[in-house]
Amino acid sequence: MKLKKIFKRTRVLILLAFLIISYFAINPQFDVSGVSIKSVETDSNANLAGIQSPTPETSPTNLEIIKEINGEKINNIDDYSRIISEIEINSTIRIKTDKDEYSFPKDSIDLGISVQNAPSSNIKKGLELQGGTRVLLKPVSDITEQQRDELMQIMEFRLNTYGLSDIDIRKTDDFSGNKFILVEIAGATKQEVSELIASQGVFEAKIGNDTAFNGGDDVTFVCRNDGTCAGIRSCDNIAPDTVQCRFEFQIRLSPEAAKRQADLTRNLTIITENNQQYLSQDLELYLDNELVDSLKISADLQGVEATQIVISGPGVGATQNEALEEASNQMNKLQTILITGSLPVDLEIERLDTISPILGSEFTNNALIVGILAVISVSVVVFIRYRNLKISIPMLIGLTSEIVILLGIFSLIKYNLDLAAIAGIIAAVGTGVDDLIVIIDEVLGSQKEYFYRWKEKLKRAFFIIMAAYFTTVVAMFPLLIAGAGLLRGFAWATIIGVTIGVFITRPAFAAMVETLTEE
Repeated sequence: MKLKKIFKRTRVLILLAFLIISYFAINPQFDVSGVSIKSVETDSNANLAGIQSPTPETSPTNLEIIKEINGEKINNIDDYSRIISEIEINSTIRIKTDKDEYSFPKDSIDLGISVQNAPSSNIKKGLELQGGTRVLLKPVSDITEQQRDELMQIMEFRLNTYGLSDIDIRKTDDFSGNKFILVEIAGATKQEVSELIASQGVFEAKIGNDTAFNGGDDVTFVCRNDGTCAGIRSCDNIAPDTVQCRFEFQIRLSPEAAKRQADLTRNLTIITENNQQYLSQDLELYLDNELVDSLKISADLQGVEATQIVISGPGVGATQNEALEEASNQMNKLQTILITGSLPVDLEIERLDTISPILGSEFTNNALIVGILAVISVSVVVFIRYRNLKISIPMLIGLTSEIVILLGIFSLIKYNLDLAAIAGIIAAVGTGVDDLIVIIDEVLGSQKEYFYRWKEKLKRAFFIIMAAYFTTVVAMFPLLIAGAGLLRGFAWATIIGVTIGVFITRPAFAAMVETLTEE
């Protein structure tokens, strides 16, 4: 009878409505296999075959999932990597997803597809939970807000061009007024991040001491993902345990850059090497003032305004596979710099954190276990204190509901759940326990203080709760910028969590306890 009365209480019905909405927002998946597609490089064979990158609005559980490759079932990333590596270049790849089937030739080691293990819910995992790299960057010189916005746009374009996905770039400040840029990239290595965004990326092609052309505006086209004009051309053993593979790709120069190069080659002499005629000086490629490669200039190009140039470079490794991978990475990096140009200002790394996906998975499991144990432990302690299941069970329901609704809100706003946010959830739950104890004492006090009416007692309890609520919220605001924004997840999780508790779960808990304990 009392159970029916509970479900007739408005505050309890509001809690149930929020729980239902949160469930659909989280959208838990209980039988997940395969790998989901995070991004697809434009003009790659996979992209030309019809595989598309998901839009930023796509929820994790709606990503296209690869189920089979060439008839072999894909359960996780390990299966995907193993099967892709076993397929020879120029062979046909047949990919079956949960939405369609695709077929295209494999023209390089990398298919141009970025994948992750299929997500089990719409909760977006932060850096610590899925692995990746976080870097806090500080401009070397003072910049305006407009310059910082432009810098962030170029960085995002550069990272997207390189093929990285799940990128979060935001500006943040500290209490001293210093301007920072915080970049989080899931799945990226420390080396990739430092080379792509910590370095300015100034590309120069020089003939002697004069610059023939630069990256960015001087380059109108860069060949990518097209085997006819870009790829690994040769691999040779240069030492007993060392293999070198050379990459080549074509670029097109602007008319101004082509004229500049023609002027620099017009007065050079012609020399003969191995029955081939070249100009007396090489075309030297520099990236951030470091020599990347030196190319011979054919005698046919003397004084010619050539707009089509072939760029090449090496990749070295202990094995051919390592050399191929290094050459592919170097080519991709150089292509990216040529397309995006240099950053407008120098940046220095203030902090660089890298977490492996394996460690991130352990963080996820441990956080889940700790959260469950914390809620159960609190409920057990409350039962021991009050010796009443009519109190401990509603408390367990209230604390669990608070966590579920908070995760549902994070899923709706697509906020990354990281360790700082998890700490904020625990803090919010801890605050909730204090408030629930206040409610319990006020409700049970009716047996001794009979002169207080129910409404008056609950009003007194919620006055205490609201005072604590506003104190907590005000205390969290400085943490939104403390540590250059690294504690933002903790602050937001705490603010949202205590708000949910004060306005949704704790009123519902009071209604449940009030109904269950009334005579």
